[in-house]
Amino acid sequence: MNNMSYINLPALSSDTNIGRYLDQIRKFPMLEKDEEYMLAKAWHLKGDSKAAHKLVTSHLRLVAKIAMGYRGYGLPIADLIAEGNIGMMHAVKKFDPEKGFRLATYAMWWIKAAIQEFVLRSWSQVKLGTTASQKKLFFNLRKIKNKINAIEDGDMNLEQVEHIAKKLNVSNEEVVDMNRRMTNHDQSLNAPIGKNDGESGEWQDLLADERQDQEQQISYIQELNKKKKLMEESLNFLKDRERDIIVKRRLAENPKTLEDLSQEYNVSRERIRQIETRAFEKLQEIVKNKAEELKII
Repeated sequence: MNNMSYINLPALSSDTNIGRYLDQIRKFPMLEKDEEYMLAKAWHLKGDSKAAHKLVTSHLRLVAKIAMGYRGYGLPIADLIAEGNIGMMHAVKKFDPEKGFRLATYAMWWIKAAIQEFVLRSWSQVKLGTTASQKKLFFNLRKIKNKINAIEDGDMNLEQVEHIAKKLNVSNEEVVDMNRRMTNHDQSLNAPIGKNDGESGEWQDLLADERQDQEQQISYIQELNKKKKLMEESLNFLKDRERDIIVKRRLAENPKTLEDLSQEYNVSRERIRQIETRAFEKLQEIVKNKAEELKII
């Protein structure tokens, strides 16, 4: 039971027409919160394969959208989506609906992790054995370049290089070298493609508009704010060191490594891992109890 290998997804290979694939996955319905909860329970308690299939297929558009964000690494978009789909299946397998969060929120981490591992394996210049700082540079360079309007091809100026190096805690030389490697692989969502009906279009035209209506957005924001406040209040019940480690390891935009924190606290990496695990379990219990009191979950 709980074996994901049998889940059949729409056919996808390097030769697949991506437009046709995106048309296929748009046919799978989005799930309401209650339906998602019941399907997740059916999968975990009974091993219901149909429930698991609905959970995975209802999020294939999310996988495709995330995969498009990695299109600039010179790899076939079909391969990126396929790896993301594997991450999605892992997410469904691990998803606990009792935590009160939607599957999409939880699945994003698994999808991104699967795609990033694939990108790193595929790039001859960036191996899995590279340092954490190099990986962070690899996956954040474009985003920072966009923020500082340094998106043109070619080398950046010294001020831009120094800004990125300081922000990501790497050397100027590493920034220049990585930028030169990646510039040769840049692609764009605006690249023209042919559609099934014979008309021309762009990659971005194939992405579904999954934005919620105004009422749904307001409701979502209100719920998100409640949970954010709940998390902040629950963190205060942890000891200072526990709270600091949880924040830096699980809540920061650029999480610290075990090695980083072991040096900061002058203890072993294993000790940091133990503190993090214990603090996270404690935090989960605090959040659950407070949520039940406030009827948030």
